[in-house]
Amino acid sequence: MKITLACYESLSMIHGGPRVQVLQTKNELEKLGVEVSLLDPWKPFGKGSADLVHLFAAHLATFHLASTFRSFDIPFVTSSIFFTKHPPAIIKATLTVNALLKRFRSGIWTNYEYTRQVCDWSRAVLPNTTDEGRLISEGMDIPATKVTVVPNGVEPRFEFGDPSLFIKKYGVKDFILNVGHIGPERKNMLNTIRALKQIDHPAVIIGKITDTPYARQCVAEANDAKNILLIPGFDNGSEMLASAYAASSLFALPSRFETPGIAALEAALAGARIVITPYGGTKDYFGELATYVEPSSVESIRFGITAALNAPVDPRIKQRMKDEFLWSRVAEKTLAVYRSVLP
Repeated sequence: MKITLACYESLSMIHGGPRVQVLQTKNELEKLGVEVSLLDPWKPFGKGSADLVHLFAAHLATFHLASTFRSFDIPFVTSSIFFTKHPPAIIKATLTVNALLKRFRSGIWTNYEYTRQVCDWSRAVLPNTTDEGRLISEGMDIPATKVTVVPNGVEPRFEFGDPSLFIKKYGVKDFILNVGHIGPERKNMLNTIRALKQIDHPAVIIGKITDTPYARQCVAEANDAKNILLIPGFDNGSEMLASAYAASSLFALPSRFETPGIAALEAALAGARIVITPYGGTKDYFGELATYVEPSSVESIRFGITAALNAPVDPRIKQRMKDEFLWSRVAEKTLAVYRSVLP
């Protein structure tokens, strides 16, 4: 079986979860005997170049690529990587209005329409959570038979990080940890920082800093806090990142939504307590083993972190990551979808 993985062009610049998802899927599929390549726009590619293309993300940035696959009769499946806090009914209503407007004037598209069209052209859609799958099937009228939840995953090495590396370099241990980009408002970093400032406990934020007004405000507030250490982001393959997870006692990711936040899976496998947003399908992964907080409320974040700090570590969360969410298990589920759509 020959599979080509494709994504939006800015993937290598952003260094976020989708990049990890693509590369880890490739690594684990190859271990299962699949021939896997990454789509290179500078190399010839057409029908017959692969048995199937796996497209990661369904939105404006991948729309033209999906349209080209369809035009050239190249079969593909899509990991939608889509979420909104709007219910399916709102998505459906928006798409209905969009369709009516296009009758009177062409070229009127919403973000939902790009996602819907990519998913419609796909042979299968692979959302990361049941919440995402429901938005795709119920909100965009994609047949449920076409939708299979394939979760995000975690590398087994995060179970074995050496905490001494981080402790020796930065002089802090048993801290509250947050790992994520500083700049996108979806990550809710400002409310997170404001909550951390009210907690008498050391905290570490590790993240790539985007030069935006919101990011500058986050950095200013973090630098003003006596208990917060702000560190520019490590590469996902860095031993220091694994060490940071191992040296922490609690991982906090109170974003506006996550699906589910690969960093939270990594921290959970390292044995940290998890405090996280309830939005985006996070309960698929953590169930009753995490503390859920309202991201719009600084008080809720503060209270949730404080309560989790005072609770014992539950070893079941690490075991759950090992049993269900290692990338090897994700690859097996992904391969099963490939086989189901190929002749």
